Amino acid sequence: MGLFTLPEDQIAIRDMARDFAAERIAPHALEWDEQKHFPVDAMREAAALGMGGVYVREDVGGSGLSRLYAALILEALATACPTTSAFISIHNMSSWMIDTYGSEAQRRAWLPGLCSMELIASYALTEPGSGSDAAALRTTARRDGDHYVLNGSKQFISGAGASDLYVVMVRTGGEGPSGISTLVVPGDVPGLSFGPNERKMGWNAQPTRQVVFADCRVPVANRLGEEGIGFKIAMAGLDGGRLNIGACSLGGAQAALDATLAYTRERKAFGKRLDEFQALQFRVADMATELEAARTFLYSAAAAYDRKDADATRLCAMAKRFATDTGFAVANEALQLHGGYGYLAEYGIEKIVRDLRVHQILEGTNEIMRLIVARSLIGR
Repeated sequence: MGLFTLPEDQIAIRDMARDFAAERIAPHALEWDEQKHFPVDAMREAAALGMGGVYVREDVGGSGLSRLYAALILEALATACPTTSAFISIHNMSSWMIDTYGSEAQRRAWLPGLCSMELIASYALTEPGSGSDAAALRTTARRDGDHYVLNGSKQFISGAGASDLYVVMVRTGGEGPSGISTLVVPGDVPGLSFGPNERKMGWNAQPTRQVVFADCRVPVANRLGEEGIGFKIAMAGLDGGRLNIGACSLGGAQAALDATLAYTRERKAFGKRLDEFQALQFRVADMATELEAARTFLYSAAAAYDRKDADATRLCAMAKRFATDTGFAVANEALQLHGGYGYLAEYGIEKIVRDLRVHQILEGTNEIMRLIVARSLIGR
């Protein structure tokens, strides 16, 4: 990437994703939200265009692209539906973990199906008793010959019940991060069950359920890497996941801003169009400025991640916090500028507000992002 410009190939891929989103996702997004429909067919169409394994290596069907490309793609998809884009992000993160930490046999067994999204993947770290304190997880995996026996539960798992594979962080050793390992658990293993689909504020176009393990036997061959590196795998995945969810916020907020500009051009009050009132002009100017600042920051952090810069983790945390806070603020302001119509489902603005709110919580809460940044600064 040039200092302030995107090269033509990145612009072309962004535009391809945006066109796909406008044609195959946007016309159905409100219906999917209302009916709590998980649009697997549409996601498989996205995967056929290379979006199922954006940064998975090409030898197993991935696109082999950078995290900056992924940010551009997910931002573009989120202009149509942040929920659908966010699940594609989670699927990509799970697939990347297998590609990066898996053996050749594991990569070839799972990744071709994951890249086409014939297989759907979920990421399972959070538990009922451990969210931000992820290293305190309690789900156990006891070695029994060539298998692990899993017991415990995971909470708030996107895609649960619909996914084919679960990348699960389990405790194979003692307390703390060094006792955690990563297993790939098939969705049909005996002893695996799911709680009811959670009733949520937003993200209704993807199921969110508890995942329960009751004496689940999973082959040792399904472990990614060595025992004890699971927390490292989880945190490495979240660096990129934070960029992705920030990008989803940017896309949703841009859609809300675009809708606001169109609305204020058409709506009249006190004998003038709304966009003729300077007070409202200033508000949309601030929305656009803050969104552009967040976008520039996120792209810069993605480029730092791709270069493996020493401060990439800090920049990813900063960008996630800034982009998700800004995205929600812009969408909320867009609702306000729509007046009463912004509160109606048919206009789509209240859905964006509902969907973007959770981005400030998941992939590490924004309070945890501040903690990561503060520690990196004070630790020096």
